[in-house]
Amino acid sequence: MPRHTHLSDEALVALVARGDETALGALYDRVGRVAYGIAYRILRDERLAEDAVQEGFLAVWRAAAAFRPERAKASTWIVTLVHRRAVDIVRREERRRAEPLDVAERPDAPDPAGSAEDAAWLGFERDRIHAALRSLPDAQREALELAYYGGYSQTEVAERLGVPLGTIKSRMFAGLARLREVLDEAGSEGSWTPRLTS
Repeated sequence: MPRHTHLSDEALVALVARGDETALGALYDRVGRVAYGIAYRILRDERLAEDAVQEGFLAVWRAAAAFRPERAKASTWIVTLVHRRAVDIVRREERRRAEPLDVAERPDAPDPAGSAEDAAWLGFERDRIHAALRSLPDAQREALELAYYGGYSQTEVAERLGVPLGTIKSRMFAGLARLREVLDEAGSEGSWTPRLTS
């Protein structure tokens, strides 16, 4: 990412709007630590804070074209997106904790009558996701497969592939954004959001 070192944050957002993954990685390198600190102060949980940062930077990737530098600095905009995601996660976690344990979630619960249909649906979804993964550029697919099927953290993926962590993060953000698009085009609700871990 050295080619981006002389650019302002606002210029990097403009490059992200044109699909430049390395610009997203450069933004993450500049703003990610501050964004994580804010998310952690809200959530008090490392994994949830990482989720908030992931979702916030995914929003940067998707909404970069809508950014208006006359309204706010790019770093402020990014931190605001992460802050919103952190607040959303707090609300989601509060709702989840308030919900009673569903009968189907108990380990001793009998199989529901529709289990064969559920298994067929899950198989169909798995096939759709595999097909969507195959449509990604090799670098994005490799990073996502190592993370989600190999169980490696982003740091471990970076070490295994011998590339900077920021590059891995930008590949994964871009890959996830593209997966959403592919799955949406195929009729998905766009609800598949894997967890990224550092």
